[in-house]
Amino acid sequence: MKAFGTGFPTTIREAQPRDGAEVHALLRECFGHEYEAQLVARLRAERAMLVELVAARSAPPSAPLLGHVAFSTLAIEGNGGTLRAAALAPLAVRPEARRRGLGASLVEDGIERCRRLGLVAVVVLGDPAYYARFGFSAALAQGLDAPFHGDAFQALELAPGALAGIHGRLRYAGAFGLGG
Repeated sequence: MKAFGTGFPTTIREAQPRDGAEVHALLRECFGHEYEAQLVARLRAERAMLVELVAARSAPPSAPLLGHVAFSTLAIEGNGGTLRAAALAPLAVRPEARRRGLGASLVEDGIERCRRLGLVAVVVLGDPAYYARFGFSAALAQGLDAPFHGDAFQALELAPGALAGIHGRLRYAGAFGLGG
């Protein structure tokens, strides 16, 4: 339990079924539309969610959630086999709790849980300046065949050398609607 500069104790924990409506509202508030909230609902329905975490105030228990992160199934097909990886999306933190380390703690905890699941990599489409602090790199994603390109499409190796020299096609969970 940490305060994250918010002045109140905050716990990062696994999302529970009872959090569904509140996560939906948080995502809608943070992104200003329904896409990410609906994506999370589809990932859950598809049973493609590998790690889903929330940041919750420890007191009062009725306080709204402060943050959320999702890591879903991702297959990297190439070099004669399939590697188990995760897609990080979405990450959301309430505006009043931003810039206090809460989002970073959600991402770090999620990455560690993915590592413990035996996954070899995580990919993200996001701000390179933000995700570089966790070790994400556009260079590591260059050998991945995905619908995304450029500096915002990044990868992180959880197993050293897992993406070295790989030329693989990414297969996201069907909830993303990317085909394949």
